[in-house]
Amino acid sequence: MMILRFVKYTPLLLLFLLISSCDKTDWSENFKEKQKSPFGNYIVYNEASSLFKTNSVTLLEKNIYDYLLLDTFDDFSERKSYVCIKHSTNKLDAKGLDELLNFVAKGNHALLSLHHFKDSLKTKLEFTTNNLDKMVYNTSKLKKLNGNLYLNDSSFNKTSYTYNRNLRRHYFLQYNEQRTDVLGTIEIDGEKVPNFIRIAHGKGAFYLHAHPIAFTNYYLLNSNEDYVANVFSYLPNAPILWDPHIKSSKYQNDEDKKSSIFKFFLEHDSLTWFLYTSFIGLLLFMLFNARRKQRAIPVIESLKNSTVAFAQTIANLYLKEENHKNIVDKKITYFLEKIRSKYLLDTSNLNTDFIEKLAAKSGNNLQPTKYLINTIIMLHKKDECSEEELIVLHKMIKNFFNKK
Repeated sequence: MMILRFVKYTPLLLLFLLISSCDKTDWSENFKEKQKSPFGNYIVYNEASSLFKTNSVTLLEKNIYDYLLLDTFDDFSERKSYVCIKHSTNKLDAKGLDELLNFVAKGNHALLSLHHFKDSLKTKLEFTTNNLDKMVYNTSKLKKLNGNLYLNDSSFNKTSYTYNRNLRRHYFLQYNEQRTDVLGTIEIDGEKVPNFIRIAHGKGAFYLHAHPIAFTNYYLLNSNEDYVANVFSYLPNAPILWDPHIKSSKYQNDEDKKSSIFKFFLEHDSLTWFLYTSFIGLLLFMLFNARRKQRAIPVIESLKNSTVAFAQTIANLYLKEENHKNIVDKKITYFLEKIRSKYLLDTSNLNTDFIEKLAAKSGNNLQPTKYLINTIIMLHKKDECSEEELIVLHKMIKNFFNKK
């Protein structure tokens, strides 16, 4: 195979260095065709016509599915090559992938250089990958990832290339040997493993490359342009469909758009298991924790009857003051109130008629009843009372109500 050279690089690179040196360097891996930052694809796209020795390089302005679905070729015998150099093909849904597979099967070719290949593509082309640095995104950590890439074709003037940063340990782990050719390798822990393969599909072929970083501005300016040229030299001399991969399909139905997030999860085994695990965990949480819990019933102790204690306390207060007349008056008032409520007698006039009615209704003898009422009248008229008189009154009232 003939090695392609970058014949137009010198003035372009000088202009690129002059412009990019004015701003703060952006080390993000954007892989954008209009970006002049170190890891953009500005140079490789603008020099694509020289690399492929063809003047027909079409930058797709629509999703590849829309392009293949709607656009027809004037000459059906003319073959084309599809090129996509990105981190992943997140805008290539199941229908788009099927359309791309049909496109290649008809005799066309596709070169995909990605950090992440869709699981559906792996299944249909029968290959698997392993990326030891798939969780590394920090710029400082990526800077430490270096190594060598190799091309297996000995006809190239140079087959070993050194990359000093952002070279992930990404390679093809398993593949169908009957339909797959290993075109290039990466050295990991002293062992060379495939990073560039060709998989036959129908009348065409897929060229799969695991290191899109090799095609960026940074490495094309660091004497590794031969590697890119040699990789592209495997594609036939045919018009190129260059996919910037910036637009989603316009022809997906509303259901596909609404469920696109779940479809993305279901297209990757690890994310699918994550989704299942999350749902199972949520179900278990609802089963064991979301049910209503019965509150503990507090022990309510019955109220204690403190009437006797209260009465004793009040009585002690009165006794302590030694105001016997006050206690006598209260006992008389309490006695007359009880007579009114219990025997329904008028206590406003404590005469002989009242005494007779009280003795008859209470069941007491007339003489003790008369003595009690006279004692009450006498004590009520006195200004002071002795303790003995209080005690006598208390006993008389108690005996009156305890009469059986």
